[in-house]
Amino acid sequence: MLSLMLVTGFSLAPLSAQKNDLPNGWKVFAKVKFEPEFQEKEQHYLLVPKFDEEIKQLEGKQVKLKGFVMPFDYGDEPVIVLSKYPFSSCYFCGGAGPESVAEIFFENEALGFGTDEKITVIGTLRLNVEDINHMNFILENSELIEE
Repeated sequence: MLSLMLVTGFSLAPLSAQKNDLPNGWKVFAKVKFEPEFQEKEQHYLLVPKFDEEIKQLEGKQVKLKGFVMPFDYGDEPVIVLSKYPFSSCYFCGGAGPESVAEIFFENEALGFGTDEKITVIGTLRLNVEDINHMNFILENSELIEE
C-alpha cells in the first residue's frame, strides 16, 4: 500500500509542475512583428504576423494564457476569445495589438463565461496566417486551470 502511495505521489508531482512550467503565451506573442499587407480578396490592408523561429518552435506544444474573456458569439462551438487586457482596452476596443488576443477552443468545456471574466487556460498552440476569419494565435484542446 505504501509503495502505491509513493508511486502515485511521485507521478502526480510532475503533472502539476509541468503546468507551472508551460510558456506564458502572451510573452511570446508580444515578440511577434506584424506588417500591413494588402489583401486582394478583402480590398484593404490587414496586419499579418511574421512568425520567427522562437514561436514556430512552440507550435503544436502547450502554452498557458491568463486573460479576460471577450464577448464573441460562436454559436454552439466550444470556443472563446481571450484577451490579455480587459474589454475596454482590448485589441477590438482599445489600443492593444493583435498579439494580445487568442482564440481558445475547448475540448469538453461547457461555456458560460462572462465578459471580462479572468481565466487561465492551457492548450496546444496553432499559428494562423492564412485564415482571416480566425485569430493569429489559437489554442486547441484547451482546458481551464485553477491558479
